[in-house]
Amino acid sequence: MAGSTGEPIGPFPPGVEGPEAEAEYDRLRRRVLWKMPSGLYVVGSRHGEERNLMTLNWATQLSFEPKLVGVSVEIGARTHRLIATGGAFSLCVLDREDRAVVRRFVKPADLDAAAGTLSGERFVDGPATGVPVLAASAAWIECALRQQVACGGHTMFVGEVVASGFAKAEDTAVLRMEDTRMNYGG
Repeated sequence: MAGSTGEPIGPFPPGVEGPEAEAEYDRLRRRVLWKMPSGLYVVGSRHGEERNLMTLNWATQLSFEPKLVGVSVEIGARTHRLIATGGAFSLCVLDREDRAVVRRFVKPADLDAAAGTLSGERFVDGPATGVPVLAASAAWIECALRQQVACGGHTMFVGEVVASGFAKAEDTAVLRMEDTRMNYGG
């Protein structure tokens, strides 16, 4: 994808000059970024009674002591606002067989509080912070927000793990980006 104006986004290496060469290099760079191994997760967020679950692939453990996890969320996303104001997030790891679930959360989720569902998928409130945890998760962690780092059009939210668990067998094969036809390489 090019920038919001449709033009390739630099910087460009030496020798890449002119709109055609920049566009070609921009496509190459995206294909290379798509090759980077990446998980595919559902991140939960909450502020007050407003809850959301969102598909996310930029997540990583950042520290052993304390146990810190980072998730990178686009600034304009509902999840961004809910994590920033709610001060917590969950990260749900999915069973590889549940790949269709992530498509339910590429847009803001529809809450049915009476049914305990977001976009038709059951959730529970996390035991430590109350953020939603997808019931279909293979495993999950709940994080209290400790830091926010500006990263271009995204914010890296750094959270300390305050609760975690397995909802399926520990050896369940988990979903990765390459298991889907989705790609996200900027």
